[in-house]
Amino acid sequence: MQNLSSKEQWRIWSQVALQSFGGPAGQIAVIHRLIVEEKKLLSEDRFLHALNFCMLLPGPEAQQLATYCGWLMNKWRGGLLAGGLFILPGFISILLLSYLYVIYQDLNFVQGLFYGLKSAIIAIVLGALLQISKRSLKTFFHWLLASIAFIALFFFNISFPYVVVAAAVTGMVQGKWFAHHELLAPASTELPSVSRTVKTFLIWLLIWILPIVLTIFIFGTDSTFHAMNVFFSKMSVVTFGGAYAALSYVAQKAVEVYGWLQGPEMLDGLAMAETTPGPLIQTVQFIGFMGAYRFPDVSSPYVAAFIGSVLATWMTFAPCFLWIFTFAPYVEFIRGKKLFSDALQAITSAAVGVIFNLSVWFVLKALFTNSKTFVGYGLNFEYPLFTSIQWLATGICTVALMMQFKFQQSLFRTLGVAMLLGVIVKYAL
Repeated sequence: MQNLSSKEQWRIWSQVALQSFGGPAGQIAVIHRLIVEEKKLLSEDRFLHALNFCMLLPGPEAQQLATYCGWLMNKWRGGLLAGGLFILPGFISILLLSYLYVIYQDLNFVQGLFYGLKSAIIAIVLGALLQISKRSLKTFFHWLLASIAFIALFFFNISFPYVVVAAAVTGMVQGKWFAHHELLAPASTELPSVSRTVKTFLIWLLIWILPIVLTIFIFGTDSTFHAMNVFFSKMSVVTFGGAYAALSYVAQKAVEVYGWLQGPEMLDGLAMAETTPGPLIQTVQFIGFMGAYRFPDVSSPYVAAFIGSVLATWMTFAPCFLWIFTFAPYVEFIRGKKLFSDALQAITSAAVGVIFNLSVWFVLKALFTNSKTFVGYGLNFEYPLFTSIQWLATGICTVALMMQFKFQQSLFRTLGVAMLLGVIVKYAL
């Protein structure tokens, strides 16, 4: 591995950050092209090992992959630089768009832009689902795991952490009993220092919880800020399977439990994250913005919204640095052990079912105005009232699907056409 100067690292990770559009699949491709193919800073095997570990972690795999690669190059300084720069452009972009959203939301032009965007998001998510499926579902067993995960989540409303644990155990059992695997030699024979591990963990845990302590001291435990801190901290721990999987959990809780925003607004936030650089999970920043704006703990809702944006971002990404800096040395140590790979592959397969669940949720919110919930016989799921279908939104979604899958158009061209159609619809009505 090459030794890079701080200036060279800044240049590389700035390029990654500014080109990281289109969700985790596109962002991972950008990191791979710059780090493996062009700069040859990591080998293909080392990169895939890092990617597999990051897909196992809760939270955004693309941002964590950037952090891991930066850590491999220059330990915590490189990881902090890579992970921090990956977040910064998206944070600034979404903050500006969020203020424009609440100030000019009543304008037909702005409404039209987001009307078209959230109709096109379905096509974008399905495109990501197809790419991840091709990469992850290599056998009938993995397809079966993905299907069971979707059924458990959508029809039985089972919590995703239970699905993850069950998938990991099933993967290890299947790998041990039904397939012959050679135990490969570990990449390193030296275990990481326990004292250094504990020190690293405690430092980043303190960084993570510091805003929680401050908001309790200033605003109390009944404040919106405290509720956001707790919620987004919990999300950062339990949402496995990447950004799409995390947003499936966040969307339902933020809309249906806390009421921080409405279903269509959630799609608007996702559209912002899709069209700005940075990780897709940055959608949580918009959720924090809207929740604090709607239920402000300070006199100005605009100031509250800014604080909500910062807190949501902090609680989402501080744990990512904790996971990488604490566990990356151990992941390097166990590199090559097949049992770990079996569990990881099973979890990745289950995450495909999660993304499909998210796709169905988007369809319900973007293309229908009313839905009902069926509860009984152990089932608990929401289904649309087909009489409430929005035909114009469905038409825009169909155009986006054709551009995405039939004509293989770029993300920006697809979203641009969808936004134009959305503006035309709003001015025509």
